[in-house]
Amino acid sequence: MSEAKKVPVGVSARHIHLTEAHVAALFGEGAALTEMKPLSQPGQFAANETVAVYGPKGAFAKVRILGPTRPATQLEVSRTDAFALGLNPPVRESGKIKGTPGIRIVGPAGEVTVEQGVIVAARHLHMHTSDAERFGVADKQLLRVRVGGERGLVFGNVVARVSDQFALDMHIDTDEGNAAGVATGEYGEIVD
Repeated sequence: MSEAKKVPVGVSARHIHLTEAHVAALFGEGAALTEMKPLSQPGQFAANETVAVYGPKGAFAKVRILGPTRPATQLEVSRTDAFALGLNPPVRESGKIKGTPGIRIVGPAGEVTVEQGVIVAARHLHMHTSDAERFGVADKQLLRVRVGGERGLVFGNVVARVSDQFALDMHIDTDEGNAAGVATGEYGEIVD
C-alpha cells in the first residue's frame, strides 16, 4: 500500500441525526444530547442517547444518535437494515433527503414520524482541504479506494467531501465493511 495515498477507514453502523425540535419531542423539553465518545470528524460525537425506529415491516431498538443536532432528521442504514425495516431508501450523500422514505422514531418522552429522511449513505471520504491538495482531489470527485481486508476489494464511487472542517477518514457502512472483511481503524489506498 502506497503511504502517499493511504486513508483511514471507518465502518458506520446504523445511526440517526436529529433536529433540536425532535430531540425535545423524543427526550423532553430542554433535553440535550450528551457525548458518549468523539467521532473522527471534529466536533461530532456519538451520543449516550438512543431511539427506536419503526418501519413498515420491522424495527430497531437503541439506534445511536450522532451529535450535534442537524437542520434535518436523517436515519442512515445499510441495505440489509433497510430490508429489515421494509424500506427501499436510495443511496445518497448525507443531507440529501428529498424524496426519501420516512420513519417513525420513538424516544423515552414521545415519538415523531418524519415523512422523509431515511438513506443508505453513499460511501465517502472526508478530507481536510490540505489532504485534498496533497492527493490532487476536488470536492465531490468520485474516487476508487482499495482496501485489504480478508476479502479485499476496490470501492468505486467514493465521494470526496472536502472542507477545512474535516479530518481524513473514509466512511463505509456495515454491509460494505463485512463484504471486504475490513474494520474501523484499518486503511485503504486511493487508486484513482
